[in-house]
Amino acid sequence: QVQLVESGGGLVQAGDSLRLSCAASGRRFSTNTMGWFRQAPGKEREFVAAINWNGGITSLSDSVKGRFTISRDNAKNTLYIEMNSLKPEDTAVYYCAADDYSYRSISRYTDGYEYWGQGTQVTVSS
Repeated sequence: QVQLVESGGGLVQAGDSLRLSCAASGRRFSTNTMGWFRQAPGKEREFVAAINWNGGITSLSDSVKGRFTISRDNAKNTLYIEMNSLKPEDTAVYYCAADDYSYRSISRYTDGYEYWGQGTQVTVSS
């Protein structure tokens, strides 16, 4: 059974930093694109960041560019996102996602990913 388990969320103040992790189990994702999405109350799930299979290519949404960094450790089958200078508008449930197909290009759309975690809450107070 494939599982993606996010961790590292919490309540922080504006300007603080958080590092989210996504540990995968049940299969290896070392040849697959992985990404982070988020969903705020009453809003659709939106793209945050993605990284290709070897970490050589990343893509970030304009709203987090310059503040967030995505990375991965294929040996640990784990995805990360480092979030700095957090803002109240970053408040959301953050989801980890993985592409089922190897070596595919990065997608910014939810239908580009077949596996999803349960999400971790990030709340940024002003």
